[in-house]
Amino acid sequence: MRLEDPSASALGIEEFVDEFTHCFTGECRVSVLPVLFQISRIITDSADLAGSLPLILKVMRHQLKMRRGMVTLYDRTSETVFVQDSFGLSDDEKARGITVPGDGVTGKVLESGQPIVARGLNGVSSPSTRPADRPRSRRAEAAFICVPIVHAQKVLGTIGAERMYMNPRLMKQDAEILTMIASMIGPAAELYLMENLEKGPLESENRRLKNVLRQHFRPQNIIGTSKSMQDVYDLIHKVAAAKATVLILGESGVGKELVANAIHFNGPAAEGPFVKSNCAALPESLAESELFGHERGAFTGALTLHKGSFEMAHGGTIFLDEVGELSLPVQAKLLRVLQERTFERVGGSKPIKVDVRIIAATNRNLAEMVEKGTFREDLYYRLNVFPITVPPLRDRGSDVITLADHFVTAFAAENGKTIKRISTPALNMLMSYHWPGNVRELENVIERSVILSEDDVIHAYDLPPSLQTSKESGTAFGVGLESKLHAVEYEMIVEALKNSNGHVGDAAKELGLTRRMLGIRMERYQITYKTFRTADVPGGPRSR
Repeated sequence: MRLEDPSASALGIEEFVDEFTHCFTGECRVSVLPVLFQISRIITDSADLAGSLPLILKVMRHQLKMRRGMVTLYDRTSETVFVQDSFGLSDDEKARGITVPGDGVTGKVLESGQPIVARGLNGVSSPSTRPADRPRSRRAEAAFICVPIVHAQKVLGTIGAERMYMNPRLMKQDAEILTMIASMIGPAAELYLMENLEKGPLESENRRLKNVLRQHFRPQNIIGTSKSMQDVYDLIHKVAAAKATVLILGESGVGKELVANAIHFNGPAAEGPFVKSNCAALPESLAESELFGHERGAFTGALTLHKGSFEMAHGGTIFLDEVGELSLPVQAKLLRVLQERTFERVGGSKPIKVDVRIIAATNRNLAEMVEKGTFREDLYYRLNVFPITVPPLRDRGSDVITLADHFVTAFAAENGKTIKRISTPALNMLMSYHWPGNVRELENVIERSVILSEDDVIHAYDLPPSLQTSKESGTAFGVGLESKLHAVEYEMIVEALKNSNGHVGDAAKELGLTRRMLGIRMERYQITYKTFRTADVPGGPRSR
């Protein structure tokens, strides 16, 4: 019987004999395959670069007969390459082993992402070895193999090794083996760099951004100086330091979310997550899953485990906006979280305990809903621990002008315009309007006015038609051409009277009219000069 060696048939008799001969000289690579498998298992199980490198270097030194070897990593923060682990290098050589991309063999591999085999070296003393720097001697046939460690198309470092070679084909095989090892440790190298080098800057940036948020959402930065808003600031200051459940009440658009932000970022859980959930936007069939999560296979389409808002808010705050829109079944589960801080995911039976602060908000009258049976009474009392009522804009007096000034500055910068003032008639309209949409509506009105303004002033005719009705502005202007001309005429008369401190003659001269002609127009618009004889003109001292 004749036995055929598959290796012999693949390589040819002469090549097989040559390969077999090299096994006696330490140049056979058949025995390294089990070791590579072992390395693969260790890396897969641990993903620990520090634990994997000693074994990898041991294989390179003993099985691959490398004289010197090293693993370098790239620090993107300092843009330098450093030796992470090595063998065969002296302490002095390790200390000099810091280089930059593009410098030496290692630097070129890091820069190009391609392996390099440098032949004719006299050893490797550092990652920045250059062939021209090495004098030829008895080790003139030594070669330095350097391959990149790549993961997700990012070059993270290199693996380099030096060895004497009698067989050029073996040199190519070693380059392939090192490339294989480099690909296996790629994920572990990226994780190591993130945890040990990139983690510090990322944490610093995270702290900086959180500090910016904390400064931005301080109660002092919620615009308004009216007495009703001062009361709100006082309540925010008192409850922020506690972990009590807060219920924010108020009409749509008054800024309930800003209050919630101020409470979180000034409280003990400021470093934790702040998760917002709009209950009004959650379909009843998905509300429970979005809030509490679901297990894989809990229902059709639940292909993976999903963590809900409460679970993601662990260690921080959850903001339940429009909590009055939740269905009764979801209210029952929410009640349990409030009582026990425990819940189960949809389709699960394992209790999940969370440490989370709850802030809820609604524009509905929950007490009336309790009477009608559409909101659970026990849940209402659990939520209503510390209520804060944000007043509507119509009850905030001069805050309208303060907010308008703020929005003008913001939207002018956003649109590349220079708006210097809001005209007196425009201020009168803003002050007399009832603002059913509150601050959100005022913000939209000012944004529109800034876009329409053709000079450095927000005029009355730049405001929406809803503010230019006879009921709101005290004039009979409509939205047609003739009506707009009347609006411009009215505004010019008011501005002239304001500039002349109520002197009709001076105002008429400024407008190029006779005193009698101006008097007729003032009577048409029911304007009296007495209104402008004091410094306290309509709109107050801020009217410009």
